[in-house]
Amino acid sequence: MRNQLKFSIVLLVVGFMVALQYKTMQKPKERDTRDMWAIRHELATEKQLHSQLLTEIRDLDETIRKYESLDDENTEKVLMETVDKLYEQAGMTDIEGPGLVIEVGPSPESIAIGNTISAISPELLTRFVNQINRAGWTALEIDGKRYTTLSSIRDINGYTTVNGENITSPPFIIKLISNTFADSEKMYNTLLASTIHDDFYLDDLILTVGKPQKNVNIRGWKERYKNTELHELPKGE
Repeated sequence: MRNQLKFSIVLLVVGFMVALQYKTMQKPKERDTRDMWAIRHELATEKQLHSQLLTEIRDLDETIRKYESLDDENTEKVLMETVDKLYEQAGMTDIEGPGLVIEVGPSPESIAIGNTISAISPELLTRFVNQINRAGWTALEIDGKRYTTLSSIRDINGYTTVNGENITSPPFIIKLISNTFADSEKMYNTLLASTIHDDFYLDDLILTVGKPQKNVNIRGWKERYKNTELHELPKGE
């Protein structure tokens, strides 16, 4: 009798734990309430990031291969080519190529009713950059400020900034350059059909996307990096 009681208690505890686990699996504490399009958008962003990382890994592997296959006489030449490429990736050199010129301006309705023209918000500008990231670009300039993968868009003392420099109140110009003219046409069509226009309109702003151009000029950063730590050793050391 006593053994049967112990066995029943064990079965009761096990049954309770199984029921509790089943309920937890059926009703998780945090439900994913995103719709299918939001999940697809996040997946596309992650796939793009994965593709960029693979490209960077291939470039680094190629650079390493060059260094390993060269003798001492040609190493300096490859090193200078690497430095020039890093300067270009950091947005410190002028660049020209096929691309788009986009104007951000106040909406006609806001002008007609006399609304105060406010600066673009960091959230909206970031959303725009994320939008064009999916189409791909090689160089980007926002209101004369060079934007790279190392850049930041922040609110500083109530002002929207890119790399710490204030973005002027609309209208201002955004320039971007693509790898090919076909890529610029693709980005043009993507922006025309994008819902990002609605986001701008809600903030009393409009995007005027110019047609693809074969030659768009983007300036590099005005300031150069200053080397304060690295010093060249005399030969033989």
